[in-house]
Amino acid sequence: MTVGTARRWGSSLDSVVVYAQGALCRRLARGVVPPDGRVRVTGLPRALDPGSLRARVLGASGARVTEARVEVEAEPYDDGTPDELRREVDRLSEAHLAARARRDRHQALIAEVDGLRPIPPGRKREDPHRRTPVDAWLELADFVDERLTGLHARLVELDEAVRLAEHECDVAYDRLHRASTDAPSAHVATSVCAVLTLDGGAGSEEVELELELEYGVPGAVWVPTYRLTHRQGDGSGQLVLRASVAQRTGEDWTGVRLALATADLRRRTDLPALRSLRIGRRQSAPAPSGWREPPAGLADLFTGYEAAGPAPLRGGSAVAGAVAGSASLPVAAPPPPAPPAFAGPPQPGDAYGFAPEFLGSGAPDAVRAAAPRPAGRPRAGGRGGFGSRPPQAPAAPGAAAPGLAAPAAAAPAPPPPPAGPPQPSGAELDYAALVLSGPEEPGARRGRLFPGASSDAVADEYRRRAEAVAGLPLPRHAVRPRTSAGSFDHRFDAAARADIPSDGTWHTVTVGEIPVVLHTEHICVPSVDQTVYATLLVSNTTRQALLAGPVEVTVDDEHLLTAALPTLAPGGVRRLGLGPAEGVRVTRRTHLKESTAGLRNHVTVLDHRVHVELANRLAGPVTVEVHERVPVSSEPDVRIEERADWTAPEDAAPERHAPGTRVWRVELPAGGTAALDGGYEIRIPAGKALVDGNRRS
Repeated sequence: MTVGTARRWGSSLDSVVVYAQGALCRRLARGVVPPDGRVRVTGLPRALDPGSLRARVLGASGARVTEARVEVEAEPYDDGTPDELRREVDRLSEAHLAARARRDRHQALIAEVDGLRPIPPGRKREDPHRRTPVDAWLELADFVDERLTGLHARLVELDEAVRLAEHECDVAYDRLHRASTDAPSAHVATSVCAVLTLDGGAGSEEVELELELEYGVPGAVWVPTYRLTHRQGDGSGQLVLRASVAQRTGEDWTGVRLALATADLRRRTDLPALRSLRIGRRQSAPAPSGWREPPAGLADLFTGYEAAGPAPLRGGSAVAGAVAGSASLPVAAPPPPAPPAFAGPPQPGDAYGFAPEFLGSGAPDAVRAAAPRPAGRPRAGGRGGFGSRPPQAPAAPGAAAPGLAAPAAAAPAPPPPPAGPPQPSGAELDYAALVLSGPEEPGARRGRLFPGASSDAVADEYRRRAEAVAGLPLPRHAVRPRTSAGSFDHRFDAAARADIPSDGTWHTVTVGEIPVVLHTEHICVPSVDQTVYATLLVSNTTRQALLAGPVEVTVDDEHLLTAALPTLAPGGVRRLGLGPAEGVRVTRRTHLKESTAGLRNHVTVLDHRVHVELANRLAGPVTVEVHERVPVSSEPDVRIEERADWTAPEDAAPERHAPGTRVWRVELPAGGTAALDGGYEIRIPAGKALVDGNRRS
């Protein structure tokens, strides 16, 4: 299929699903299908993954896509191609170089003027002494001083011009670097298109169809952010889910339906295979179905080409003539092929050579399995492939092999291949990209199919640049989706279409509103800090998880602070700190009384009393939770008796509350006060009592 034989269709990006790293794009294309069913859909990005391309026909037309391939096109730019940023960078670079050249020439002139010195004429031995012309010396000094003064003043102006030109050039470079990667970056435009073959239409008639193309691209990341709106005294609030998205995929996302997912596109999905354990003689692996050994006598097809002699030379090089002349030597015919045996997988970089009559466009799916090669046949010498090569007798030292130039040094013998059937790579399984080797190729490659030249290196460079967006610094309190999602994956669909340019910077888009239940509580730990802190209990009553991320809290239409929201599972409740509450005061006083008890006063009794006073200066009622602590003993002889109406926290998890934590919950009306009294006794036997020490904390 060539460019001229396929009808070109334009496409538009419709939706994008951004994953933890990478994105899955969906394009729509509409057009009239020609009778041969060959269509070329343009507009795909340069960094797409060719193996992820999927295409299907929308609607119940009965047509289907039978082949989908990715091809790269290159063409020079038109005269009207917009490239203002690059032209501006080139212009400013030339201006900067010109300013530096003027400054350098001026510095050279200053050095010449500064080197002016009076040189007296030479005097012979018999000549009398002359009088020194002081006036001339002073005039020269005045001239040099006046000239240098003007030159140095001009040098200051030139230095300033160089600095300004360098600054403008740096600004232009920065603008070009931050510009969208959707714009071309070279004088030759390279575009990616999908070549499709459709079948099942209206026969020879041209019909109009709509196609959907789906492909994956690297270079896209996202993190969740929130905005929480709350009014005091109201038990509900509105949580707006937003996302900071950055992408450098090479195409601008304009007016796309956006979805965000926490899954990993690169994770493995294949199931592990459990192989059997066999005891006894080693058995060879079964031959994959659909593979056949290349036919015998394949090299005989080129005997007429060898007998015709060397091809006419295009250049006058003697070395080329010698190499071309050696091609007229007869080539030994290969022996009959040996029975197939499995010698092991190929080494990295090898490819497979297939006879064309056994591998076509209609090859069965079983050909995708590993193809064994005949035993005892060496691989081809280059990176191309391996197949049958005629065995040759060992040549004398320094002699050249028939049909080849003498090598500079003997090549090392290839290592023995490991056991097991060979495993073809994706290049060998791409049948449409296989190229038939002609008679000018080495003998082991003639008449066989090998992967053609590809632009994998260029595509890998595009993908490497795109994946650099994963190194962007995260916003404050932001957490990667894979870190906060845990072992579950979630997807969030944006309510409206969004625009995200391909510039590699963060862009915030609104995903949607999530109703939450809010309850304001005040917490204080007076034994540590006599300050009351306002908190917000956030209850997730939806069936969708809330990932960890920064949340902007707005209370009564006023921005309060930006806090960190932890991961909130469906039905979960988390506490969000809002900072100190100056309108609620707390005071704590303690009293310790030490005495003895028992028949012989052998038990030390430490009686701790705690008195806490609360005062509400706010305009509305508040709920205050006072945290205290009770000693915890690991000794069975040491007893602790509590004397207070406090309770243990409902969530007594060790990571949330320390052992021995006790809680008072008090409802304070507006302007109200409350007093809390509690305490505990510690009874310590005489043998375990401490002498001196701090008994009050």
